[in-house]
Amino acid sequence: MAVPVHTSVPNEWQAQIAELPFFRDLPPAAVQRAIARVVVRQHPAHQAILLENDWGNSVYFVLRGWLKIRTYNFDGKEVTLNVLGTGEMFGEMAPLDRVPRSTDVLTLSEASVASFPAADFLHLLETEAAAGIHLARLLAKRLRQVNRRLRLRESDSTARVADVLLFIAESQGVGGPQGIEIPNLPHRELSGLSGLARETVTRVLGKLETKGLIVRPRDRDVLCLRDSTALEALMV
Repeated sequence: MAVPVHTSVPNEWQAQIAELPFFRDLPPAAVQRAIARVVVRQHPAHQAILLENDWGNSVYFVLRGWLKIRTYNFDGKEVTLNVLGTGEMFGEMAPLDRVPRSTDVLTLSEASVASFPAADFLHLLETEAAAGIHLARLLAKRLRQVNRRLRLRESDSTARVADVLLFIAESQGVGGPQGIEIPNLPHRELSGLSGLARETVTRVLGKLETKGLIVRPRDRDVLCLRDSTALEALMV
């Protein structure tokens, strides 16, 4: 297994860390104190960053790249719970309730990840009300997303794929000339998120592309959602 390269801040990542959504509204002095012991690690693709039952000694922020959160069902089948990109946080639950981690986190691509000591994270929550409010909003958002996906488990395949595309766009979508751009993730990851067979995901994406709801530019590794309203209508 490749060993991740790590560097402490301050470094070229310091400004980016301070601009992460979690820190953005906090007093600059509080941010600088909070990130004084943050370490940035460079991870290759397809590497485990966290494993289920690890103890929660750190909280993590994605600075570059793509990660997935996975678990296994009772049949031993891998289930993808979430896909994370730049600016997103993970690993915050174990330090809060002081129990081992409940999922694995793996890189989908080369990634830069900032590791924030759990004690510093908890101190920030205790001393800066805005940090606690942001964390509460993040947890509420994730709960709403889980509830939506659970409701759609009995829906048809088109609705479930549309939900996954909009789910990714909600956190990582950016405006582009052809619509909302999201990463063109491997179909096996979309399969894990939707609970559908990979072949079914491929077939549904082809159908959505034929209808003009999505487009995959040949020169860029993105997928463009041309009509998010129409995609939402498919979930009704």
